[in-house]
Amino acid sequence: MRILLMSIGTRGDMEPFLALGEILRQAGHETICVFPEQFRHLAEEGGHQFESLGAEFIELLESDIGQAAMGGSASTWQKLRAYRGLQQEYLKISKKVSLRQYQSVEKWQPDRMVHHAKATYPVIWGVEHPGKTILISPVPYVLHPVRDYSHIGFNRNLGPWLNRLSFKVGHWGLSYTIRKSARHLPGNPGLSAKAINRALFGSRAIYTVSPALFPQPPEWPEHVRVLGYHERDKAVQWKPDPELIAFFHRHPKLLMVTLGSMTNPDPAGKTRIFLDTLKKLGIPALVNTAGGGLEHPKTYNTDQFYFVDSIPYDWALPRMYALVHHGGSGTTHMAVKYGCPSLVIPHIIDQFFWNSLLARRGLGPKGPGITRLSETRLEPLLKDLWENPGYKQKAKECAAEMAREDFRQDVLDTILGNSEQAGP
Repeated sequence: MRILLMSIGTRGDMEPFLALGEILRQAGHETICVFPEQFRHLAEEGGHQFESLGAEFIELLESDIGQAAMGGSASTWQKLRAYRGLQQEYLKISKKVSLRQYQSVEKWQPDRMVHHAKATYPVIWGVEHPGKTILISPVPYVLHPVRDYSHIGFNRNLGPWLNRLSFKVGHWGLSYTIRKSARHLPGNPGLSAKAINRALFGSRAIYTVSPALFPQPPEWPEHVRVLGYHERDKAVQWKPDPELIAFFHRHPKLLMVTLGSMTNPDPAGKTRIFLDTLKKLGIPALVNTAGGGLEHPKTYNTDQFYFVDSIPYDWALPRMYALVHHGGSGTTHMAVKYGCPSLVIPHIIDQFFWNSLLARRGLGPKGPGITRLSETRLEPLLKDLWENPGYKQKAKECAAEMAREDFRQDVLDTILGNSEQAGP
């Protein structure tokens, strides 16, 4: 089959689609990745065809207003203002992004469309092509209601009635956005809320979340499934520098610090908070600057700290004792997969959920949000993460549970529509 994989967002929003694309290619299917331009190389390195959604979305996230919204603003009020400003700026580019989604589908005429919730055109296309779209979400509580938790936008248990209401609010907003997008497309496909909801809830959905962290809710229909975390092979072409190997040999117990693809207005200040606190505690660390939320200082203790701008986690994490990170779904799963306790420094919506879940499961202490990060708050949490053996034991137990999961065939059957559980 010809299968189109469409995602919008940061690097973490691309990874589940690259992993699923790898599974599909290995099964003999043709795959086309429709991503922001900045991720072209990831798709092409994986052997996929590529269609660009343009560079504007990621450029917006990397702008001053994007960095303020994604983390590190001086106050909650400033962050709310930044969110509003970011939304207004996105409206200026949303028509282009929607049109490129439409054009990619018209060009490739896929047999199946696998898409992120932020990609709106697949839902519109699915109205006329029932059974051919599959929603992929690396985060729970996005679309399908549960009794014991609210929509991810509210991020707490509000009680059964308000939980359900929170999903209705989220559904209304998503439906409105999709209908608005449809009006700007060629042919102006005017769609009713009823048609959109039928396409949303009648289509198959895969939550790429480990049941070890989020078991399948009993109230979900059979065509909505929790089918585990999937990770593509990222270390094949990568070789570590001799200096990095020597650093690992000097520090058999090592911490890794990264904020992933998250940015903030003061990466130098955030880096200084981490280094000063780690220096005080005597904890050696590998620091991955990644998306720019941390930065490589001009001077630092090279015996205690080693900086990289990227590193394959499937190579690094098996060699780590613990991980400090932003709490993205992929990084959270990889930490657990490799038996690493976590200290999460959440920036945006779903990261606060993962922070709470890991702390509740005993997989690490609950971390402060990026706007509240300080040496005073960080020091006791890092000390606890480093010295509490209970976190490591729990992480190893959860890693063993994840290692027993194998959903590759279930993923294929659900995407292709080969099983009874695949649903509509």
